[in-house]
Amino acid sequence: MPQTLLSVSNLTVSFKTDDAFFTAVDDVSFDIHRGEVVGLVGESGCGKSVSALSLLRLIPSPPGSIENGRVLFKGNDLLKTGIEMVRKVRGKEISMIFQEPLSALSPLQRIGQQMVETIQIHQHMSKSRAWQMSLEWLGKVKIPDAAEKMHAYPYQLSGGMQQRIMIAMALMMSPELVIADEPTTALDVTIQAQVFQLIREMKEERTSILLITHDMGVVWEMCDRVLVMYASKIVEEGTMEDIFSAPSHPYTYSLLKSIPTLSDGKGNRLAVIPGSVPSPENYPSGCRFRDRCPFAFEKCRTEMPELIPVSDNHRAACFVAGRWNEF
Repeated sequence: MPQTLLSVSNLTVSFKTDDAFFTAVDDVSFDIHRGEVVGLVGESGCGKSVSALSLLRLIPSPPGSIENGRVLFKGNDLLKTGIEMVRKVRGKEISMIFQEPLSALSPLQRIGQQMVETIQIHQHMSKSRAWQMSLEWLGKVKIPDAAEKMHAYPYQLSGGMQQRIMIAMALMMSPELVIADEPTTALDVTIQAQVFQLIREMKEERTSILLITHDMGVVWEMCDRVLVMYASKIVEEGTMEDIFSAPSHPYTYSLLKSIPTLSDGKGNRLAVIPGSVPSPENYPSGCRFRDRCPFAFEKCRTEMPELIPVSDNHRAACFVAGRWNEF
């Protein structure tokens, strides 16, 4: 049996503004085992990033609030333990690669200062050794003229370089779990390949990774298991083979159909999912995918489907999961 590193149970996160109260993450549960890469996929606005930030209690409060749930990391509930203990876990045992690097890097400190400080917070290491370690990691993520960039401020670097620096800072402490939120969005394909190779090497060293992405091609290349999220809920989970070979929720099927392939002839229209993700302030009753689903029937409009087994380690939140394509 695989060893569970992180176990998330019934996580619910809400936001309250002057005009509205809404749930951004609704009763989400999943596990991550040691040495595996788990993909979290879905359209923008479905709750992927909020879920990730909640694991390390990085949701700003107010307006955000973790209403319910458990986040067990090596048996300790990060939602219940003291914030000082959580800060010790952040960066050392669990690292996060943020979607917007400029908002995660301090604009008032040079790159080298930030990297050295990160190392010295978690390790008893001299400044000179920490500086050398930082230089080595900038080289690993292919930062040109790394010694020069150590003296630069974040605003003096391109978005792609900022992202690579964030990746170096996340990986250099050899964490047990890396949460990567769209880690290669600002990078060209060559640097993307190099970054993913670094992630593969960490996986070989038994590092676990939660990879948040909307790119199903990246999921195919990198992941062992996949969580599909829609309108703040997990609607399907399974192995990569389950998801790509036998998608059992209409939303997952539609996501896969919308991927361009080499067989798509010139001038052919790509498959699309009609409509858009509903606003969390105004979710429909019943199944939240019902208005976009070609297989919806009356029960879908009145009852919320629960995740049910389709096969071993494969579940989907659909009343006809595994059979909807018979309609």
